[in-house]
Amino acid sequence: MQWRELTIAGAWEFTPRTFYDARGSFLETFRADSLQAAVGHRLNLEQVNCSVSAAGVIRGVHFTSIPPGQAKYVTCVQGAVLDVVIDLRVGSPTFGAWESVLLDDVDRRAVYLSEGLGHAFCSLEDGSTLVYLCSSGYAPRLEHGVHPLDAELAIDWPTTARNGTALTHRLSEKDSTAPGLQAASEAGLLPDAPAVTEYIETLRG
Repeated sequence: MQWRELTIAGAWEFTPRTFYDARGSFLETFRADSLQAAVGHRLNLEQVNCSVSAAGVIRGVHFTSIPPGQAKYVTCVQGAVLDVVIDLRVGSPTFGAWESVLLDDVDRRAVYLSEGLGHAFCSLEDGSTLVYLCSSGYAPRLEHGVHPLDAELAIDWPTTARNGTALTHRLSEKDSTAPGLQAASEAGLLPDAPAVTEYIETLRG
């Protein structure tokens, strides 16, 4: 398992080694020791989610209040998505910045995003299936969102599917009515960078 830290501190890309033969292929999609070596602590697995999305569907930007926050290890088991990590930590040097990674059923990469970061993705073909390993369970009162098409974030969402056809973006009602970055900040919804750092240090012991 190889990994690299993204330009947004607290986010990593993991690339597994895939073995092929006449029967098909085999890979280790997650290794606790590799994650710990990169991140500095083990993933406290509390919940596993699976989402299936049609081409053009955008989900996010989602994040969870700290504590407890929600770290995610995300991989695409079928299809392809453009996975996006957004720095929502007020006071962070990269606040408001985002970075994307192509997750698909070819390279089988995964993305880990620490507590305090926002997550979103755009499906690049019908049936794209993401599996998330989560450090905390779903808690509706702690879950928040920022509008994925917010002009301040200016995420460069893809307009072409994996097969080359044009994409029509589709959002849930909840995501389409989420506040923009500035409004979320003014409402006190966004995590505070020093508080996030302090919390993650407690995970590292």
